[in-house]
Amino acid sequence: MTDPTKHSLIEDVQGIGFGTLMASFSVLILSHLGLITGQTAGLAMLLSYMTGYSFGLIFFVVNIPFYWLGYKRIGLRFTIKSFLAVATLSILVGLLPRYITFAQVDPIAGAVIFGCISGTSLIALFRHGASLGGIGVLALYLQDKTGFRAGWTQLLFDLCLFTVAFFVRDPITVIYSMLGSVVVNLVIAINHRKDRYIAT
Repeated sequence: MTDPTKHSLIEDVQGIGFGTLMASFSVLILSHLGLITGQTAGLAMLLSYMTGYSFGLIFFVVNIPFYWLGYKRIGLRFTIKSFLAVATLSILVGLLPRYITFAQVDPIAGAVIFGCISGTSLIALFRHGASLGGIGVLALYLQDKTGFRAGWTQLLFDLCLFTVAFFVRDPITVIYSMLGSVVVNLVIAINHRKDRYIAT
């Protein structure tokens, strides 16, 4: 008999696939506008702009140290799912520009839409026992252990990241980027509650 509190393999594949695809699409919007975001994705985006290396490569490498924390604190299953999600996103962000381009995107509208799509994609990953690594791993661990919302942990990290960004990016660009990050974290903080969604 199927356990209604557990996701099946098919459900996990669909949920994680949806989450990584939508996250990749949100990064496409972000890079088109020249914006950054928060968490390790924001760090990778900022480093990509500064060095010229691809976002996908930097994002994959930046996340490597966090897998040990994920394994030790949350478990092997979570770590494997997160690794697969990060690897898939790292590949997709290089492929999507071949199939999707934008003629014009207003930066404010783009930042808000990015935030909504990105937040939704992260919730899908969280609910299927995965994340996009990095600060997301730490945020989920703190939420499980202390009850402190994952979204708020990510917001604190974002504030530090954006402070640095003001020194290397145009201030208006950073402000638009902060708007997108706030939307991401509000979507997660308001909608991701483990006591309301018990399937794993």
